[in-house]
Amino acid sequence: MNYGILSLLPPLVAVVLAIKSKNVILSLFCGGLAGALIFCGGNPFAAVKSVIGDYYFVQLTDSYNAGVLVLIVFIGGFIKLVEKSGGAQAFSKSVYKVVNTSLKAQLCAWLGGILIFFSDLGTPLLVGPVFRPLFDKLKISRQKLAWILDSTSSPVAILIPFIGWGVYIMGLIQAEFDNLGVPDSDYTTFVQAIPFQLYAILAILLIPLVAFTRKDFSLMRRAEEAAAQQPDAPDETVAAQQQGTDGSYSKANARPIMVILPIVVVFATLFITLAPQGFPFKKVGGNDFRVALTMGYLFGAVVLMALIRLFKVMTFHDTFKLYVDGMKGMTDVAVTLVLAWSLGSMISGLGTASFIVEGMQSIQFSPVLVPAAIFLFGAFVSFATGSSWGTFAIMMPLAIPMAYAFHIPFAIAVGAVLSGGLFGDHCSPISDTTILSSTGAECDLVEHVKTQLPYALVNGVISILCYIVAGITRSPLTVVLAVAIQLAVIFVWNKMDVKLEANA
Repeated sequence: MNYGILSLLPPLVAVVLAIKSKNVILSLFCGGLAGALIFCGGNPFAAVKSVIGDYYFVQLTDSYNAGVLVLIVFIGGFIKLVEKSGGAQAFSKSVYKVVNTSLKAQLCAWLGGILIFFSDLGTPLLVGPVFRPLFDKLKISRQKLAWILDSTSSPVAILIPFIGWGVYIMGLIQAEFDNLGVPDSDYTTFVQAIPFQLYAILAILLIPLVAFTRKDFSLMRRAEEAAAQQPDAPDETVAAQQQGTDGSYSKANARPIMVILPIVVVFATLFITLAPQGFPFKKVGGNDFRVALTMGYLFGAVVLMALIRLFKVMTFHDTFKLYVDGMKGMTDVAVTLVLAWSLGSMISGLGTASFIVEGMQSIQFSPVLVPAAIFLFGAFVSFATGSSWGTFAIMMPLAIPMAYAFHIPFAIAVGAVLSGGLFGDHCSPISDTTILSSTGAECDLVEHVKTQLPYALVNGVISILCYIVAGITRSPLTVVLAVAIQLAVIFVWNKMDVKLEANA
C-alpha cells in the first residue's frame, strides 16, 4: 500500500516534538504511535496494541538487538567505574610537572579529552576541573578550555566503534540494512564511514592547529586577549587541584594505572578473542564482535575493581554499587534504542524514504547533492533539539534508504548523518555537551556558545562543500581536502579579523 504524504507524519511528529519538548524518548514514542495510527486506520486502541505487540516486543526479542542492549549495559557499568574511581584525574594531574606553557596546556587538555574517549559527557566533568586551574595560571581563557572540552567529547566518541556511541549507531545502521535486505556489515560500514565524518575530524584537528599557529580569531581571540590581562593566578590553586580537592570525581589514593590498565584489558580481550577471525583486518560477525566487546568491558571492570581495592580508594561494597548504578544509568539509552528501532521499522513499512526519493527524483535532484542535504537537515534537527543521538535515530531511517536509491555508498550517507548531528549539537545552546563543557570550564554558557560558534560554522561550511565533493568522487580522501581547506581558512580569517579590528 502506498501511503503517500501520510508516510511523512511519523518522522515529522518526532522532529516537531523533539524540538518542542527537548525529550528524545517522548518524541520517538509519539512518532511511532503516529505511524501505528496510520496502519490501524486511526483506531487509537488498535494503534497502542500494535506499537507494543508488533514493534516493541519484536525489537526486544530480536537476537541482534538483545546483544546490543546487553553490551550497552556492561559499557555503562565500566564507564561509571572509570569516571568515579579518580584514575582519569590522577593521570591528568601527572602532566602538571611538565606543562609550563600555553601550547603545552592546550595540547595536554586536548590529549586528555581524547584519552577519555569512552565517555562524551565524562570529558567535560573529568578533564575540565583538572585543567581549569592550570589554564588560569597560564592566562588562557576559560572560553578556550570550554571549546577544547566540547571539541573532544562527542567528536572523539563518535569515531570509536567499540563504545556506547558506536554500538548505538551500528544498531541504527543494522536495523536499516535489515529493512532493506542489505547484507552489508554494520561494523564495516561504520569503520568505512569514519573518513566521511568530516565535521568530527575537523573539530578535533582544529584544536592543535590553533594552538600551534596561535591563530585564534573572532570572539575567541578577544577572549584570549582579555585573559592575558588578568592578574596572575596563585600557585596554590594548582596545588589544591593536585591534592584532589576538585570534587567527587577525584580520589586521594587514585593512580593513573587505574584508567590505563582497564582500557588495555578491554582492547586486549577484544583483539585476542577476534584475532583468529582476522580482526581488525577482516570482517567479523556482528554477534562475535558484540560478545568479545562485552567480555572486554566485563574483564576491564573486574580489573578496575581489583585496583580500586588494592589502592584502598573505595570499599568493595561501594565499588560494586557504583558498577550496578552505571548499568542502571544506561536505561535511557536502551529505551531510546528500542523506540528508534521501532520508528525505523514503521518508516520503512510506510515507505517514507521511497516517497522522499520519488519527490527528489521528480524535481531532478542531483544525487551529488544528497550527502550535503542529509548533513544540513541533520544539523537543523540537532540544533533545534540539542540532541545528536535523537537526530541519528530520526535521520538514519531516511538517509540509508536514500543512499540505496541514489546509489550512494552507505558510508558517505552515514558520515553525513553523524556529522550533521554533531554540527547542530555543537552550535546549540541547549545541547548537554555544550552545557557540561561550560560547566567543566566554569565558563558562562552564552560566552562559550558565542566563542565556539565561529569555529563550528567554519568547520560546518567546509563540511558542506566537501560532502558535495564526496558526492562526486565517492572517495574517502575527501577528508584530506577538508583539512587543507581548514588550514587555509584559519590563516586567511585571522588576517582579515586583524585588519578589520585595526580599521575599527
